[in-house]
Amino acid sequence: MTPRQRAITALNRGIPDEIPTFELEFQLTDELVGKEFLRQEHLEKMSEKEKDIALHENAELMVEVYEKLEYSIIPIHYLWLDESIKTAQIINKMTNFRYLLTRHGDGTYSIPDGNEMYEFAYRIADDPKGLLEQAEKMALSAVERNNRAIDGGIESFILCSDYCYNNGPFLSPDQFSIFITPYLSKIIKGIRDSGGYAIKHTDGNIMPILDQLIEANPHAIHSLDPMAGVDIAKVKKIAGDKVCLIGNVNCALLQTGSDDEVIKSAEYCLTHGKPKGGYIYSTSNVPFKGLDLKRYQLVLDIWKQYRKY
Repeated sequence: MTPRQRAITALNRGIPDEIPTFELEFQLTDELVGKEFLRQEHLEKMSEKEKDIALHENAELMVEVYEKLEYSIIPIHYLWLDESIKTAQIINKMTNFRYLLTRHGDGTYSIPDGNEMYEFAYRIADDPKGLLEQAEKMALSAVERNNRAIDGGIESFILCSDYCYNNGPFLSPDQFSIFITPYLSKIIKGIRDSGGYAIKHTDGNIMPILDQLIEANPHAIHSLDPMAGVDIAKVKKIAGDKVCLIGNVNCALLQTGSDDEVIKSAEYCLTHGKPKGGYIYSTSNVPFKGLDLKRYQLVLDIWKQYRKY
């Protein structure tokens, strides 16, 4: 199987030749290859010719990095939509569509920051109609963006609005069913109707809203945050026949745990995520800047021992 075929098989809850892997974001490119990915602000003062050269060089760097890491899904970040599409077209031409490409595609409410939390809470009580109208506009805008991306060669989307703290969602399940689920469902339906793949990410304890996340019909749920008590064995039992699972390797242990603790977490995920397919291996967050690259390479080493079906 090609990496793309592997990812799509897992996203459709099938059994590929081996467990695919990827991360929502890989922040250790400098440590791995001595270069950083291009960002939108780097393009601001460039001529069109210079931009074209920079985008081609960045696409080549992305392929170099993700081939080294053996990812099946390549995330395209740090660029606006038009530049992301251009990057996707370059990568697809370079690799003959060898990888599944992904970018951010959400448009639902997420946990408000400290400055907005009170306002959001007041609006739930005082202006629910306004919140719902805004949610509808956000969802329709996301559907439009995602359709443009699919037409440009980006076939999957990470829906990254965070909904949960470690003790549960920022809205009650009843409120979540009003202000989030219908609009998440609309965005996912738009992706599916256009032939794309939807990966719903959220950190935190998803268990009180797991049924609603499944109801929204994504291809996959990402994070399965062990720091919030989410157990992949339990989620696999509840939802493994309904949705692909991604993640659950404890990211906190990469920074603070021993090698044995990291290995134990990785082996637990592979042991419980692998059976009957429908699992993509990843950490519960991202390999973040400042992390020792060797710690993430340990995570990949364990995957290589268990990945074959």
